[in-house]
Amino acid sequence: MADGLSPFQARKNQLFPFCVSLSRLACVHSGMIHLQAHNLTRRYGSHTVLKDLTFEARCPVLGIAGANGSGKSTLLKCIAGLLKPNRGTITWTVGGLQCVPSSLGSLVGYSAPYVELYEGMTVSENLEFLRGVNRNPAPENSAGFATLLERFHAAAYADKLYGELSTGQRQRIKLAAACIHHPPLLCLDEPGSNLDENGRKMLRRAIGELAGENRMVLIASNQPDELKMCHEIIQLDALFRQEI
Repeated sequence: MADGLSPFQARKNQLFPFCVSLSRLACVHSGMIHLQAHNLTRRYGSHTVLKDLTFEARCPVLGIAGANGSGKSTLLKCIAGLLKPNRGTITWTVGGLQCVPSSLGSLVGYSAPYVELYEGMTVSENLEFLRGVNRNPAPENSAGFATLLERFHAAAYADKLYGELSTGQRQRIKLAAACIHHPPLLCLDEPGSNLDENGRKMLRRAIGELAGENRMVLIASNQPDELKMCHEIIQLDALFRQEI
């Protein structure tokens, strides 16, 4: 590379501003999680995607629903701190600590179809790299990756190159990677993307387990089977939240 950094170090430097210490991570697992958004607005040029959106949620699994182009991914990125709104605020209260998305760091796990891992590395190498991105390594170690992968029925792929996996297999690995730091906030954009029926059954079971581990799971989707997993839904088409 032109700057003399290895691809691993360059990627680590890119992600480093979003990292926080595990001591902070440990203290938030024991408390209630509360999400609030007030007058949230996000524009791309002259096109307004989200306008004056206000909601709050404390439920274990929160859905973000709407047709293609309604702003599901945009809202999820704003909530996770990956995208800054043009106006309005998002506030998380996690374990009694109040914070804005930009300060969440490794408290958030994020998975989306457009987020990929390194194709030239094995699955285990990718997970090891992600484990080391944080200043303080995650409690998971290499020996524990099998347990993490097993949750998503992907342990058989541990020693395979990520680039050689099918799209469905990659999706399982991406879901596992989002959980590598045991984040209390898990943001999943179209988590069932490219999964077959067995994969969708696995996903339903995994989401149920994750939601029962004192964390909040956010699912952005327009798939009915994925939205059925949610306790509350932000319906962007109508700009109101419905309870199911």
